[in-house]
Amino acid sequence: MRSRVLLFAGLLLACVLLSSCTSKAPRKQSKSKEFTIGVSLLTEEHPFYRELKAAFVEECKKRSLKPIVLSCNMDLATQTAQVENFITRGVDAMVICPAESAGIVGAIRKANAAGIPVFTADIAAQGGKVVSHIASDNVQGGRLAGEYMAKLLKGKGNVAIINHPVVQSVQDRVRGFKEALAKYPGMKIVDDQAAEGQRDKAVTVTENLLQKHRKLDGIFAINDSTALGALAAIEQSGRKDIVLIGYDGDPEAREKIRAGTALKADAVQYPREIGRITADTVADYLVGKKVKPFIPVRVGIVDRASLIGGKS
Repeated sequence: MRSRVLLFAGLLLACVLLSSCTSKAPRKQSKSKEFTIGVSLLTEEHPFYRELKAAFVEECKKRSLKPIVLSCNMDLATQTAQVENFITRGVDAMVICPAESAGIVGAIRKANAAGIPVFTADIAAQGGKVVSHIASDNVQGGRLAGEYMAKLLKGKGNVAIINHPVVQSVQDRVRGFKEALAKYPGMKIVDDQAAEGQRDKAVTVTENLLQKHRKLDGIFAINDSTALGALAAIEQSGRKDIVLIGYDGDPEAREKIRAGTALKADAVQYPREIGRITADTVADYLVGKKVKPFIPVRVGIVDRASLIGGKS
């Protein structure tokens, strides 16, 4: 009997030891959680947003993010519906490039109520709780455009702005542009017209500006779609004395600058940096890291000399 007890005790001890050894073996790590991100872009027609999207998606692959990317085609109602759909689907976070900075606030507040963190890229919202806004330093970009305009006009001239005032980033560009021109007493802003950031509308607006202001010396276009529309109208008018400054640095605009047209320079953004930084910011926040409420991305300026010299 005693021998049986000892044998059972020995077997039990062996099992315990074996179990102990096995538990110390390294376990295979499980894959990190994949987060689903709902993205509503302003448009995919514009090269800027195509580059931003490409960089965002590339970085998402590295950071365990699964993006659902939609475009609202510059329509607030469509974008609002997209946000509501993301809420229904229960995404882990949203990135919004607002069609209207004020108009999108209601949709953002719905996401806030659902407990879904919201980030904005390129264009800021004017309300609701946004974790972080990632965008070009548009005020500085506007200043660069204004300084370059004043330089070409030797500090004296009549200037018009082709605007898109419902968008916060454009408001910032125009503010920077006006701040720069304010340093030059001889520079005067004689008109400010909206073209909704669209090329065809910019053609019509520019035609009207040229007819209305016979002594117009310069035009500041708030993006390259606007600048290219303005350029078409200027060339059709036969005017050779207009200085046109754009904003974005799109490939087509760079070619027009390089060719020596009325489009003399562009304040340039770096959409791939905005896309990459946005993905990283979302990923960091979702794993518990602190992120800044505003992350500015560098801007610059390109002109014919820098493009021919290969510096931009």
